[in-house]
Amino acid sequence: MRSFPPVFRADARVLVLGSMPGAASLAAAQYYAHPRNAFWPIMGALFGAGPQLPYPDRLDRLLAAGVALWDVIGSCARDGSLDRAIAADSIVPNDFAALFAACPQLSAVFFNGAAAETAFRRHVQRAAGSPPLHLARLPSTSPAHAARRFEAKLEAWQALRVAAGEGPAPACTPARRGTLPDPSAGPSPAAARALAA
Repeated sequence: MRSFPPVFRADARVLVLGSMPGAASLAAAQYYAHPRNAFWPIMGALFGAGPQLPYPDRLDRLLAAGVALWDVIGSCARDGSLDRAIAADSIVPNDFAALFAACPQLSAVFFNGAAAETAFRRHVQRAAGSPPLHLARLPSTSPAHAARRFEAKLEAWQALRVAAGEGPAPACTPARRGTLPDPSAGPSPAAARALAA
């Protein structure tokens, strides 16, 4: 199975890395698509990119805030959705040299959980190195790591907003519901783009 192209703009300041999209995300062709994954509720509280918005608009909100998304693993063999089910000898990392070159303002990488950090350090940093970026692990937003309360995860994820230059969020609460953009309008051109081959 293969992961998604990166979501980024050249002016990205921070990068959020997962390990590999789960089954629900692969089926929906969306990052963090599992309905019980806390990622988008947290993004709603931090950047107004909550799950009540159409997916392309969530990506636009993150891009406007200087946030890029990707996964460490480009392809692998896995039985199910859990990271521990990934066959270690099947892992092929994504091309981070190209992404880092495309984002010269990138200053920090945040790992969505321990599996992403371990995979990056083993398959990217150790093998090919990386620019002198700030690396930090944040609590996993996966529903498989539900023992930690949402409020505690949100508090830890405030570091992402600060690193993006937005400052602390005014309140650790989900984004307010309002008038939603028309999903029939389709994705905006800035929503995502893949790296050139």
